[in-house]
Amino acid sequence: MMEHTDCLVIGAGVVGLAVARQLAATGYSTIIVERHPRIGTECSSRNSGVIHAGLHYPPGSLKARLCVAGRDALYDYCERKSVPVQRCGKLVVATSPDQEADLERIVRTGRANGVSDLVRLSGTEARAMEPALNCSAALLSPSTGIVDTGALMLALLADAERHGAVLACNTPCNVLRTTPTGGVIWEDETSGQPLLHARWLINASGLNAVTTAARIIGFPVQQLPRSFLAKGNYFSLAGRTPFTRLVYPVPEPGGLGVHLTLDLGGQARFGPDVQWIESLDYSVDSERTALFVEKIRAYWPGLPADALSPAYAGIRPKISGPDEPAADFRIDGPEQHGVAGVVNLLGIESPGLTSSLAIAQHVAAILQRC
Repeated sequence: MMEHTDCLVIGAGVVGLAVARQLAATGYSTIIVERHPRIGTECSSRNSGVIHAGLHYPPGSLKARLCVAGRDALYDYCERKSVPVQRCGKLVVATSPDQEADLERIVRTGRANGVSDLVRLSGTEARAMEPALNCSAALLSPSTGIVDTGALMLALLADAERHGAVLACNTPCNVLRTTPTGGVIWEDETSGQPLLHARWLINASGLNAVTTAARIIGFPVQQLPRSFLAKGNYFSLAGRTPFTRLVYPVPEPGGLGVHLTLDLGGQARFGPDVQWIESLDYSVDSERTALFVEKIRAYWPGLPADALSPAYAGIRPKISGPDEPAADFRIDGPEQHGVAGVVNLLGIESPGLTSSLAIAQHVAAILQRC
């Protein structure tokens, strides 16, 4: 006998869990399926764990709006749920006078996005805060912070389950079919027997989101963007760091540059860089160490020799390719693609973690409208 649910959420990363929590709390029966043995094993566990302020995204874009709203909601949620979080702040630095125009652009963009606490600093003022820093000028973002992503995901899952949501790991969802009356039917891959009818499918499968959408029988694939993979490598620092804040260079094409981030124990790591790849590959090539050292020493000349070790890599689910402008989030519901009962979350890269609770509210609003 075929089962029925209001919502089927594909993907148990931080965004999928936030969406499931929101929908279950709103009163929808909700099932979360995750193809891996554990939650959050791809993008959500392979990033910097940074809560972004909203400085770099085009005003009016989904990234800008959901980052700023999500940032405030995330700090509040973490404090209420005792999820480890720290508003450590960050410095965006110009390492030469010709980069100072980039700082001015970031200030204008941030303020247009509603980030009201940015502080312009001279090089002297920045070094008074972080004496090891090299820069001609800097921008202080007090609202930037760090979060324990694993603890956050467990809190979101606990909330979702408290409201009746059910999680199924080791559960690929490969055969989906739209129905004339809306929603999708999930079929057994071998027998073709219908397993579940969901009034709403929320595709939050991260790296596989475009592929998952393309596999939905009856979905107009011409509505989908191309997908690209950009690997970001991270290196860890041996020993103590002299910095108490995050340090970012001015952005580079495809990302925010090789920056210094801290974990909640004060350990420093550097990354991510941007390495376009054709297939999933989480290895970190030690030969990239020299490139990292060069980039880091631009803002930290005192980086000790042989202090870096390959740490881990994450992969961004891009929907814009090399040499193309960065794409906005795409949260496509029936109003965009015309298929009742389907919401695709496409290109949810950074600041997806920061935006997760706001993305969840956005998805819930689509369901309520449609």
